[in-house]
Amino acid sequence: MNIEKMVFEPSGWVPNNQRFPVLIYRGALPPGHSSADFETLFATNGWTGIWKNGVFNYQHYHSGAHEVLGIERGSATLLIGGSHGQPIEVSRGDCLVLPVGTGHRSLGCSTNFEVVGAYPEGQYADIQTADPTSAMLATISSLPVPVADPILGPSGGIVESWR
Repeated sequence: MNIEKMVFEPSGWVPNNQRFPVLIYRGALPPGHSSADFETLFATNGWTGIWKNGVFNYQHYHSGAHEVLGIERGSATLLIGGSHGQPIEVSRGDCLVLPVGTGHRSLGCSTNFEVVGAYPEGQYADIQTADPTSAMLATISSLPVPVADPILGPSGGIVESWR
C-alpha cells in the first residue's frame, strides 16, 4: 500500500489544515475485498458514525471532526483543499483521511461510485459551506489526533504522520 501526503493552505473560505496532512492510501483494500472490510477496519480502529454514500458535488469542510473516506465502488475525481486545491483521482480500494477543516467535493464520478465514511470516536461532522467563525478555527486548530489510524490501527498512518 502506498500512502501519499498533502498539506493545503487556506483556499478562499475553506480553512484547510496546515497542522496535519491529508493522507491518501492507494490500494488500502486489495481486489476481492468488500466494503464490509472498510466498515470492519474503521469500527475496529475506533472510527464511528459509519455511513455509505457518495461525496457531495459542492465544496464543504467539517469543523468538528476528521473524516475517513474508503472508496467502496467505482471511481471519482475529488477536489481536495478548496477551490485552489488539487483534483485527486480515486478508485475502489483507495482511502482518504481528511483532517478537520479540509475542503472536499466531487468533480465527477462513475455511476456506481460509493464511499464508506467515518469519524473518530467522540468527534461529530458538520457541513460547512462558508467562512469559519473564530470558534470553528479554534476547534480546527485544537482537535486531537485520533487514538488509531482508520486503516493501520494504533501504529502507522496518522499515528505517525500527525504526532
